[in-house]
Amino acid sequence: MRIGLLKEEKKPADERVVLTPQQCKVFKTIYTNIDLVVMSSDIRCFSDELYRESGVEVVNDLSDCDILLGVKEVPKNLLIPNKKYCYFSHTIKKQEYNRELLLKMIGLNITMIDYEILKDTKGRRLLGFGRYAGIVGAYNGFLTYGLKSGRYKLKPANKCFDRLEMEGELEKINLKDEKIIITGNGRVGNGIMEIMKRINIREVSKEDFANQIFDEAVFVHLDTMDYNVRINGSESFKSEFYDYPELYRSSFMDYAKYADIFIAGHYYGTGSPYLFTREDAKSKLFNLKVIADISCDIDGPVASTIRPSTINSPIYGYNPETETEDDFMKEGVVAVMAVDNLPCELPKDASEDFGNEMLEKILPILINGDNHKTIADATICEKGDLTTSFEYLRDYINGN
Repeated sequence: MRIGLLKEEKKPADERVVLTPQQCKVFKTIYTNIDLVVMSSDIRCFSDELYRESGVEVVNDLSDCDILLGVKEVPKNLLIPNKKYCYFSHTIKKQEYNRELLLKMIGLNITMIDYEILKDTKGRRLLGFGRYAGIVGAYNGFLTYGLKSGRYKLKPANKCFDRLEMEGELEKINLKDEKIIITGNGRVGNGIMEIMKRINIREVSKEDFANQIFDEAVFVHLDTMDYNVRINGSESFKSEFYDYPELYRSSFMDYAKYADIFIAGHYYGTGSPYLFTREDAKSKLFNLKVIADISCDIDGPVASTIRPSTINSPIYGYNPETETEDDFMKEGVVAVMAVDNLPCELPKDASEDFGNEMLEKILPILINGDNHKTIADATICEKGDLTTSFEYLRDYINGN
């Protein structure tokens, strides 16, 4: 078997990698009978020379490899027929912009394994960059608040050498009695919490958050059922909410009217109530000044997220009265951070975190066998067609 690490060639450029040079070195000590090569790249955060120093062959052609590992989608014209690919395909939600990509892979007899669908026996995701989305997103939220309040300035995360330098910047944060809302309990939520602990902001109960005045900055970490309640006022149940979200309404404004900052790391399910609407944002009770929307669902559950922002220009303003973009420094305008590729700001750290999970959880079953069908269940297409699990994409690839 010969495995190749792809050069990331989707635009804009992505500096992340599946395995760092050091992780490749570890791989070679574990799998002595497997060839591992790296495609030459002037983009990735680790140079070709670092891979060579780790004993990895750097090549310009991966056509002799059996398995190809990347991060983002491979451009259609660069796909190699009859290969097994692993990357984030962004097709499982019927994303229109990648329909042609999936069609091309089927036509080239490619086996496509999507990282996003790799799950354990309990249905939990095994792989992802969510943790670093949460870490960088939370950091950017405080960077945004510093600018909006005029109280301090943080160095942008992508200008920091690594996470260590970025966390050193947190010492500059100067808060008074701000109240902060956090949503999300998965990888993203855990990443957010790492930053909150690093800043040492105190967590309080949802009751105290709504009813008490503090002389220090505090935050509340809301779960799904903390801000979704039964429309008829009866008892709420998470299992029912997931099956019948139309029976529920959002109670997020019960907290938003007291909060200054909202760091959104939740997962939004189709059909669920919006956290707050454009009409909610017009209310005199609406108090949020900064929203770091890591989830970044456009024109969705967070009304102020009207477009994604970029690493180089991460902040824009949302004017609740006009429902349009405005200067985020204006009074009454919400400062929105909605970068949709946050882990790219710390590519070395994010890659190392991702690679550790690859080495521990994915490569062993990809190489040695998959007793629990983890790989099979994440395979979108093979043998020139969709797999049974992804038959629901048939209308999508047919253009319906």
